[in-house]
Amino acid sequence: MKPCVRSARSGVRKSVGLALTLLAVAPSAVAQNGPVRLGVLTDMSSLYADNGGLGSVVAAQMAVDDLKGNVLGRPIEIVAGDHQNKADIGSAIARRWLENENVEAILDVPNSAVALAVQGITRDKKKLFLATGAATSRLTGDECSQTGIHWTYDTYALSQGTTRAISRLGAKSWFFLSADYSLGAQLEADSRKVIDATGGKVVGAVKHPINTPDFSSFLLQAQASKADVIALADAGGDFINAVKQAGEFGVTRGQKLAGLIVFIADIHSLGLQNAQGLMLSSAFYWDLNEETRAWSKRFIEKTKKVPTMIHAGTYGAVMHYLKAVEATGTLDGPTVAAKMRELPVNDFMTRNGKIRQDGRLVRDMYLFRVKAPEESKYQFDYYQLLATIPGDEAFRPTEDGGCPFVKKS
Repeated sequence: MKPCVRSARSGVRKSVGLALTLLAVAPSAVAQNGPVRLGVLTDMSSLYADNGGLGSVVAAQMAVDDLKGNVLGRPIEIVAGDHQNKADIGSAIARRWLENENVEAILDVPNSAVALAVQGITRDKKKLFLATGAATSRLTGDECSQTGIHWTYDTYALSQGTTRAISRLGAKSWFFLSADYSLGAQLEADSRKVIDATGGKVVGAVKHPINTPDFSSFLLQAQASKADVIALADAGGDFINAVKQAGEFGVTRGQKLAGLIVFIADIHSLGLQNAQGLMLSSAFYWDLNEETRAWSKRFIEKTKKVPTMIHAGTYGAVMHYLKAVEATGTLDGPTVAAKMRELPVNDFMTRNGKIRQDGRLVRDMYLFRVKAPEESKYQFDYYQLLATIPGDEAFRPTEDGGCPFVKKS
């Protein structure tokens, strides 16, 4: 099926190797036999666009196509919106979708501040929020929701993987370079707990504005700290720029860089020469097994880009949501969310995953090392698997999150 995607920004047309028609959504009510609309709210043009962006729209449409394009006898339509990494813009789009445009579920949202705002709106409206792109662990903590499901990864799992692994290799002192918004704050907070637990010490920290082009002053502070490790608690374009400039300033000659949230699209942009040796945690790697390779081949054919864990997670979340809709025979948010928690999650990315009461999908995470250029044998051959981290170890225990509606045992 050729995807027809409605956009929150009329008049904008983009191409990712397949025809995506971006149309303005009419505010009129949709009849009961009209399309079931799912909204992909993402970053279309800024620092997270390669990690989510149009790739998330494609992944969602792939799931729809694999289910023959309909559910409960109604066609399924993917609509797309660009939150521009601004909570007010993301909130406005989410409200319009839910109140006027008959969107039943919102997905992706690769910005923690925007995601927290959307979680609040969908909670009030009793609609599904499938956070496939957001990182903050608050989505299953104090900001949890009965209709919110945190799908792909979170700051706790990423810190458990990367920070703990590097600590075990002998790193004792750390300096944090963190994005100055929800993602950076939560990623740093979760990582600090791991460092304390492993006997390490944080010797300094600095916050940088989101989407900044100049990291010189921040990197010089990190260099002056003489910390063993400079932890980058940022993502996308910010992470890429920090790594590039750290190399240019010679920071990496005496200190190690640790990327706390790294996507394969970031590694592709950096190149193996710049990224080699970096250790990272991820929920997905395209070359992990035959199933991941088969799905990724389809994605690459459509987009000409390597899929990230957000793209894979978006596909899986759409599939699981639509299966729950079919199983319940309704689009009622709380009913579908309950069925999603009841059903095990099984797809090319996840084996026997379980959505907990707090909305956290528990599944394995992976620790990787970025290969050196001479180790890479074919296109996108970037990672060496170091360890598989079982979901029960990777994700925060339910009782530690502070989710207000979780039943106490």
